[in-house]
Amino acid sequence: FALRGLHAARPHLRGQWRLMFVFSALGVACYNSLQYLALQTSTAVNATLIGASAPVLTLIVGAALFAAPVRRRQWVGAALSLLGVLLVIARGDVLNLARLQLDRGDLVMLVATLAWSLYTWLLRTRRPTVPAMAFLALQIALGALMILPFAIAEYLWTGKTAAPTTSNLIALLYVALLPSLVAYFCWDRGVARAGAIVPMYFVNLTPVFAGLLSYFILGEPIGIHHVIGGALILAGIHLASRPDNRPPSHAEA
Repeated sequence: FALRGLHAARPHLRGQWRLMFVFSALGVACYNSLQYLALQTSTAVNATLIGASAPVLTLIVGAALFAAPVRRRQWVGAALSLLGVLLVIARGDVLNLARLQLDRGDLVMLVATLAWSLYTWLLRTRRPTVPAMAFLALQIALGALMILPFAIAEYLWTGKTAAPTTSNLIALLYVALLPSLVAYFCWDRGVARAGAIVPMYFVNLTPVFAGLLSYFILGEPIGIHHVIGGALILAGIHLASRPDNRPPSHAEA
């Protein structure tokens, strides 16, 4: 369904192949592969916690590599958002955080988060002027080709493949449609309209959504830590996204 758009976008993509390879490597090949690889050894809690550092990493990457002005309230918003995630993950008990153990998968997840931050800034500053579907289709095609040699090597090394069970097929269909198509399309549009920093704060709503889904699907209760944590995350998003007509000072950059 994207072939017609790709054909029409050829004039805009000429001379952009190197940049498209970078987009595909960071956003498709690296981020997805590293995240799934990290979850082989890292816990879901640790991965979520490290993913919650995305707003902070995005601010640092923007200031260091893209000369982006960063305001104090964006740092405060990132801190509030991270605090909200910590509260949800700790289930309201700080001692639960002390029991977390780091694993090599946690470092892999940190690299994945950094790759996504770089991808987001490039999406904001260097995205080719082509339709979203054509842009996404080309990214996925190039990213799949980058991943293919590793997939073949993994199969030759381990001899393992996913069993064609109903649950595996449903999981694969979910990953193919929602995280890989819908989410990337929404992210592309969100970054185009809101910038590179603000969308990252919404990533921290993941544990809140997980709590809501657990309530509606699994019947698990919603605790006060979900409510307070969600409020802190939303406060961080609001604070970071407030318009400011003042020019940024050097102290705020």
